[in-house]
Amino acid sequence: MAESFHNSRFRRWFASSPPVTWGIRQLRQLLIGALKQGPIPQHVAFVMDGNRRFAKNHKIETVEGHNLGFEALARILEVCYKSGVKVVTIYAFSIENFKRSKYEVDALMDMAKLKLQQLSEHGALLDRYGAAVRILGQRDMVKPDVLEAIDKAVTMTAGNKKAILNVCFPYTSRDEMTTAVRNTVVSYCKPTGNQRPTLKRPFSETHITRHIRAQSQGSIPEYAEMSDSRAGSPSSSKGSNAMDGENSSMGSTLMNQSDSDDGQPSSFNYPDPESITADTLTSNMFTADNPPLDLLVRTSGVERLSDFMLWQCHEHTSIVFLDCLWPEFDLWNFLPVLVEWQWQRKKLNEQDKGRRHLKAD
Repeated sequence: MAESFHNSRFRRWFASSPPVTWGIRQLRQLLIGALKQGPIPQHVAFVMDGNRRFAKNHKIETVEGHNLGFEALARILEVCYKSGVKVVTIYAFSIENFKRSKYEVDALMDMAKLKLQQLSEHGALLDRYGAAVRILGQRDMVKPDVLEAIDKAVTMTAGNKKAILNVCFPYTSRDEMTTAVRNTVVSYCKPTGNQRPTLKRPFSETHITRHIRAQSQGSIPEYAEMSDSRAGSPSSSKGSNAMDGENSSMGSTLMNQSDSDDGQPSSFNYPDPESITADTLTSNMFTADNPPLDLLVRTSGVERLSDFMLWQCHEHTSIVFLDCLWPEFDLWNFLPVLVEWQWQRKKLNEQDKGRRHLKAD
């Protein structure tokens, strides 16, 4: 036992000696330079899992485990930005984490304030690599003092244009997608002008009511006729419908108009909901202006995404689960992942070239 402890101390002393430290630094530079000779993922995401387990295994405070996790983040950010990665997205705090003890939640919030400030200071890591901080998540769930620190970090790095650090805090993918759908609905409920619209299905409760009443009285609105004609069925005859003592035509004029506050029809042009596509929702995601997600890495050996970047993971996203805990994660764990990604990307590019060649023939 004493001998093992002595050997452990000797290894730490040897690893921290100036010649060894210099040699390791030079080797890191050499390896990163070699990586840059191949394709580099433009957007990498990390689920930084294992801080609490690391603390438990090493019999230290949970908060200290999170502190060591931040040191690991700084190491990996440097590797990413040095290699040429443009966007790094980290899962810093899940909305579900609010279910943890108040002591741990408050400690994580205080740590976020301190670490964001340290990262964003002039001359610090983000400033050296020209990376801007962006916070993705629900601001209304964060305490005012933490929100002030977040906004300060965003402001301090706003001038950095070379790279991005997305901090998901507090965040879940379901909440992000819900927000994107809500914003899409809001934008499609707004009229685009006062010209006669081409949309036959405006978002109006009154129009829905008129349509139901018209159906019960045998009158079919114009947009229903359009659906029938698209499907190849014969058009139904138009009728008229009386509502609130007024005669209203159920033809094109009625269905092309939205009702004003005083109950009188006014002409507005609404976006067609059938024009909503996956790209529409993507443009309303928190990562709308980021490159597609190339690589997602989760540490700690847990093989699930835990409600993180579910929308952004596409057919070419490489998802890697590693057994090491996040505070242990460094270049030596990350290097094989990047090399494997490069190999897969080269293979994919060769397949694409082969398909294009066959089409050309």
